[in-house]
Amino acid sequence: MKLHFTRDNGPVDDSIDKLIELASNITHPEIIRDMILAALKAGQENYEKADLKLMNSTLKEMRFTSKIFGPYRDKRKVTVFGSARTQPGEPVYKMAQLFGRKLVDAGYMVITGGGGGIMQAVNEGAGPENSFGVNIQLPFEQRPNPTVEGNPRLITYKYFFNRKVAFLKETNAVALFPGGFGTLDEAMETLTLIQTGKHNPLPLVLLDESGGTYWTRWIKFFQEELLAEGYISASDFYTFERVDSADAAVERINRFYKRYHSQRFVDKKLVIRLSSAISEQAVQDLNERFRDILMPQGRICLSCPLPAEDDETDLADLPRLVIDFNRKDFGILRKLIDTINEY
Repeated sequence: MKLHFTRDNGPVDDSIDKLIELASNITHPEIIRDMILAALKAGQENYEKADLKLMNSTLKEMRFTSKIFGPYRDKRKVTVFGSARTQPGEPVYKMAQLFGRKLVDAGYMVITGGGGGIMQAVNEGAGPENSFGVNIQLPFEQRPNPTVEGNPRLITYKYFFNRKVAFLKETNAVALFPGGFGTLDEAMETLTLIQTGKHNPLPLVLLDESGGTYWTRWIKFFQEELLAEGYISASDFYTFERVDSADAAVERINRFYKRYHSQRFVDKKLVIRLSSAISEQAVQDLNERFRDILMPQGRICLSCPLPAEDDETDLADLPRLVIDFNRKDFGILRKLIDTINEY
């Protein structure tokens, strides 16, 4: 029998409903039903065992990710990337340790790849009680560092793509120290997701040690090659910041959340939630300064929660800005958020 996600599967639909009822305590049963149907359809349509094993492992890894991070969703976190080969005696290692400590002092938890080098340094600075380790199975180099080994917040992934989702889905900021291919991969993926609007805006901070040139040379390449050839826009440079101290990195992250709280798209409107209100005059100023990223005849308006936000009752008291955003200029959207925080 050919299965469909619509309710025309006869006894299969009845069996799924009974299974969900028998399991009990199932939240969002309509979504669980689709997941069960997807698994059954995969079994009907795909004869490659390797494909089915990949789907199975992916679902298991993402379920466990949600289980581990779920109790900490009300706590802001910073994902930190950097070389696994950095040694404890190097200045940048000590800088990463200090950064981990200062993040915790500022109220954040940290997420690292759980390995050695920069990852270990940040976890050491933050301490095991404020650390997540998002590790990967590799034949070399990547084993849990002593701070996260045995930690209930350590997850070891088979697939890089699941690990990547965890790094960014669960974080409120990203910080990058110098590193190799893996670090640059994460830098470019984060930039791409922010530039295309596939991830909400967040602080993306590039940390060099004092006098270091790792990220300045990277930015120079962006300017002289990518921007000069028209492959990126000047506004894309708003999506990241380079600093050369742990204090400056924490300050940039804190500044982003000075007034900005979170955002959500409702229909075709962008709703930005604020931790404190701004004046009508400030809203008028925003309309003038950022008219180029608005839809034709679009506006930025103060608002209370929209009806579609009723499922987020914990945010109901926050003031809002509702924006007719063109969903193209995400670099300038980041600049708008910075401006909101300056008022």
